Amino acid sequence: MKLHSIHTGLFKLDGGAMFGVVPKAIWSKTNPPDDFNMCTWAMRCLLIEDGNRLILIDNGIGDKQEEKFFRHFHLHGDYALESSLKTAGFSFNDITDVFLTHLHFDHCGGGVEWKDREKKIAKTVFPNAAYWSNTDHWQWATQPNAREKASFLKENLFPMQESGQLKLIKPQETSPFEQFEILYVDGHTDKMMIPHIKYKDKTIVFAADLLPSAGHIPLPYVMSYDTRPLITLKEKAAFLQKVTEEKFIIFFEHDSENECCTLKMTERGPRFERAFPLNEIV
Repeated sequence: MKLHSIHTGLFKLDGGAMFGVVPKAIWSKTNPPDDFNMCTWAMRCLLIEDGNRLILIDNGIGDKQEEKFFRHFHLHGDYALESSLKTAGFSFNDITDVFLTHLHFDHCGGGVEWKDREKKIAKTVFPNAAYWSNTDHWQWATQPNAREKASFLKENLFPMQESGQLKLIKPQETSPFEQFEILYVDGHTDKMMIPHIKYKDKTIVFAADLLPSAGHIPLPYVMSYDTRPLITLKEKAAFLQKVTEEKFIIFFEHDSENECCTLKMTERGPRFERAFPLNEIV
């Protein structure tokens, strides 16, 4: 097995929204904002190369929304999904599985594109891949609550189903992938999936939005985007404890500076130990 970090670009989100009740004077020490209180975040995905399977975990925001939509998120940087896959030696056609931690637009938008110039017909980007979600989260996303409705875009979702490529996991069943186990969490959104990958005698955890960045490691640092923040606190506490005790490696999807990190136990609980790129894991 080989792992590849796939960068799909950078974007900006409001720092206050990203850190919830934590005061700006504190969170700005690790994530300095611009003049508009916006912080830069990555949309970093992970490619698992294992035999004849190429499993892409998440796929970024894509480019099919209108300019007005993208103006809110200030997309920038030199990375893109297609070029990052090419750097790793692959194309869209090579991907066999697209595993989606959850269906917010910055995690699944890159998997669907417009087929026509009028932007009325969408098609999947990975023609030979199965697109994986789970039964509970799919229902949550396709019948969205008012708070999350703006994050679940129908043009990102239904083309996966209409193409016949969508596969739904039942959360009560074991992972259909031999490459990783799945932790289900409900604080950020219903039944978000966190892959735990066995790699070179280590466990790599793709943290998704359970732990967006190294700056979110202290327990109270919970995003305002989370639908059930008190549940996030419980899930995060258990997650950080296990990561620390079992010496897991965290792979960050949204940290623009740190790709991977380990944790150490302190008097204040689990805390950041050291950061390093994925390719340093031996």
